[in-house]
Amino acid sequence: MRYSGMVVVLAFAAAACSGSGDSDPQPSATAVASEEALPMASTEAPSEAPAVKGRSEKEENDLYEFGYSYPDAAAALPGLRAMLDRKLDDTKGELVSSARSDKAEMTKDGFPYHAHSMQVDWKVVTDLPGWLSLSSEMYQYSGGAHGMSGFDTLLWDRGADTARKPMDLFTSQDALRDALRTPFCDGLDKARAGKRGEPVQRDSGQMFTECIDPTAQTLILGSTNRKTFDRIGVLVAPYEAGPYAEGSYEVTVPVTGKVMAALKPQYRSAFSVKP
Repeated sequence: MRYSGMVVVLAFAAAACSGSGDSDPQPSATAVASEEALPMASTEAPSEAPAVKGRSEKEENDLYEFGYSYPDAAAALPGLRAMLDRKLDDTKGELVSSARSDKAEMTKDGFPYHAHSMQVDWKVVTDLPGWLSLSSEMYQYSGGAHGMSGFDTLLWDRGADTARKPMDLFTSQDALRDALRTPFCDGLDKARAGKRGEPVQRDSGQMFTECIDPTAQTLILGSTNRKTFDRIGVLVAPYEAGPYAEGSYEVTVPVTGKVMAALKPQYRSAFSVKP
């Protein structure tokens, strides 16, 4: 399997774009661990329509296919808009460079070249008075048997006018892992059993039965009350918790007292325990 060295900007649960040439489509079904699973994109309408519109770029030619988008709510914040525009330019530049290099190599060796592709879509998870929570879903194809998908996440701190990662809000990765591990592992096993049609015997020695570290996955912060963060989504890319054919997983866990205790004091007011 051949992959470029392109840096992946990531995300969810996952509706993948199809690759070019002989690529297989990325499985798009996302397993949801509970009826209250946290979607990558919020279905809530914003209270006021932003004056600035989001951005959606698409380009397709014999060398590559490129797509990148971000929503109105992100465009309405100048600092965030500028950051996402830079990400767009960097991502496209890496795609073009990788595609040109691969095409030259394929032509030199007498092999057919299949156009590379990259698609990145940022969506709103939740929009709170002090925070905008975003997640992105990525699909990349660079000439192999099939493409790869992944995720990314960011929080825009309105008060500080800066971007943060969810992990920045916690005292340590160890503390958050301890708070999330039990509900996450239970939810992941339930989701895997749903896809496999049989219970998962955790740590049985068989491949993809062990639990994985939730804090090593993509974390997204969500809200059911539109005032505070009260749930955490864990987005798991293909190959992390199951074979490629199972696609991605999304497990949602509530904010609990243990999660609150793992927060840095200055961020606790932005969270609440989910009833």
